[in-house]
Amino acid sequence: MKFKPDTSYAGLILGVLALSASAIFVRIANAPSSVIAFYRLLITGIVLLPFLLFVKSNRDELKTINAKKYGLFVLSGLLLAVHYVMWFESLRFTSTSSATVLVALQPLFSILWAFIFLHEKAAKSSLVGCIIAIIGSAVIGWGDLGISMMALFGDVLAVVAAGIISLYFLVGQVVRRDTGVVTYSVFSYFSSSVLLALYILIMGDSFTGYNAVTWGAFLGLALISTIGGQFIFNILLKKLSATAVSMSILGEPIGTCILAYFILSERIVLRQFIGIVIILIGLGIYFFYPIYKAKKS
Repeated sequence: MKFKPDTSYAGLILGVLALSASAIFVRIANAPSSVIAFYRLLITGIVLLPFLLFVKSNRDELKTINAKKYGLFVLSGLLLAVHYVMWFESLRFTSTSSATVLVALQPLFSILWAFIFLHEKAAKSSLVGCIIAIIGSAVIGWGDLGISMMALFGDVLAVVAAGIISLYFLVGQVVRRDTGVVTYSVFSYFSSSVLLALYILIMGDSFTGYNAVTWGAFLGLALISTIGGQFIFNILLKKLSATAVSMSILGEPIGTCILAYFILSERIVLRQFIGIVIILIGLGIYFFYPIYKAKKS
């Protein structure tokens, strides 16, 4: 599916709006992080499976997939599983706003991974924007250090989760060059679900016994945040780079903070607000300065 630039950016906005609810659903769900991630991805995979099995073009594509491609699917699923467990766990130690802002630092890691694995060099303006964004994340982390070591631990988990999900998008960028979005997403989500199920069994957690609110949160994560958010990003990886997709996620903290204020009654303290502003300024420089420079020349 090809996108014109305007529809691509509209898709990014829609995806970010859907993702903004992720942290809220995780807070509401009364279940271990691994179980939340498992049902989020399993339900999403089940919803998308009929489109893989009953759409002829997708069935035909299955015949062309080789062992290397299946290996990339599994790698993608592993990265997604680890990301969700770490990010969901971070929400148990630090605030929704802090965890969401820090996990949105994905573009910084995308630049690094693109340089290491794809040999793509970032412009100077991009690096300046990244440094400013890192300062913003330090403002948030330093504030949590003053609150407790546990809050700082949650911040660290969120930052690591950002690095891992940016790798997931990089793998997706490579795979989506010659693979349909449904095929890629279904295999990625199901392989991630299998890995999470094994982890749950090892940890001795339960797959059942959760209340209706928690099951509603599972469904919300799958249908709204994953299909309405991450699946759209998988579609856009055919047209846009992993860094561009990661950049769009910077809007997620704003939506999450607003939802957390109204739904969870979480206040946005001055420290978090300043950190958000600094991060957005840094990534704004990354995104808009090249456009401004191109117009001047």
